[in-house]
Amino acid sequence: MQTDYELYSRPETWVAWSVNWSAVWVGALASLVAAMILGLLGTAAGATSLEKFSSFTTISRIDVAMVICAAFFSFVIGGWVAAKITGARHAERTILHAAIAWLVATPLLVVMLVAGAGNAFGGWYGGLVASPIGAAVAQPATPDVVRNTALAALTSLLVGLVGSVIGGWIGSGEPMTFTHHHKRNAYLASQKGNI
Repeated sequence: MQTDYELYSRPETWVAWSVNWSAVWVGALASLVAAMILGLLGTAAGATSLEKFSSFTTISRIDVAMVICAAFFSFVIGGWVAAKITGARHAERTILHAAIAWLVATPLLVVMLVAGAGNAFGGWYGGLVASPIGAAVAQPATPDVVRNTALAALTSLLVGLVGSVIGGWIGSGEPMTFTHHHKRNAYLASQKGNI
């Protein structure tokens, strides 16, 4: 039996988690492709608007539902892909890879919007860039339009982060409960004969 002094006076050790960058890049690209496909589907179906909007009261509920679902499920797909390519069996590592894939996909999304691909993603990501490179300078937007478009872009990005984490968790194959790791650790300790 260890005393408290022995238990707490050990030097701190660091264990780094390795990152599978191939899984991260493929997950990020899968997220972007899924976001583009879902954005184009929403635009083709008339469910999403390409214009920046001045008020949240002017958007239809179908537009909101389509964009939120597209942002969520596109990053669920990317997180799941990153988790599966990683090959990790524990949710912590797969969620880490999915979140890093979201971090990689976000600047790539901004680059695509600056290059002029904003119409493919729908109008909600319009708050990330003022106008594409080489486009004619538009009239300055009112403060309400700037605020609402920025809030819409922020909402889409944060919903995408949640989707990425859930996709990574699903990709691990572990049950989606918050107490599973306690049971897993107890089981592993009992197998080693520590209990």
